[in-house]
Amino acid sequence: MKNLITLLIIGAVIMKLLGSLDQSLTPGADKGAPVGFQTRYETALSLAKSSSKPLVVVFSASWCPPCQQMKNEVYPSPEVAPYKSQFVWAYLDVDDPANQATAQKFGVRGIPHIAFLNPQGTEIDTTTGGIPPSTFASKLQSALASSH
Repeated sequence: MKNLITLLIIGAVIMKLLGSLDQSLTPGADKGAPVGFQTRYETALSLAKSSSKPLVVVFSASWCPPCQQMKNEVYPSPEVAPYKSQFVWAYLDVDDPANQATAQKFGVRGIPHIAFLNPQGTEIDTTTGGIPPSTFASKLQSALASSH
């Protein structure tokens, strides 16, 4: 039984490594980001500044069930849809080494960690963990009101 558990753990590690290798070899891989989300913080912040739109920064991971629930059910929901064009959106994979400094800057301790920023990059609000579409929409409405 102990050998089986060891083999399962080794297999899981190999699968994760192969998945990472596959993404790194794929030009333009989106790292699992929803459509319309930036995958680099610096790019998203630049867009927010130039468009004078507030920024939503989502710290997430492919292995995180609440993150995937938010990605598949909350961000594309009818409650959130009216806010899509009013923000610049960033989806940062915490397992990507390029995002680790940004995650540290925002004090990410759990995911999904969502930071709401004004167009200059100052944090307005934050939330951690999965939340329903209506609650997320309320957070967006509040962030929008506080961002100007």
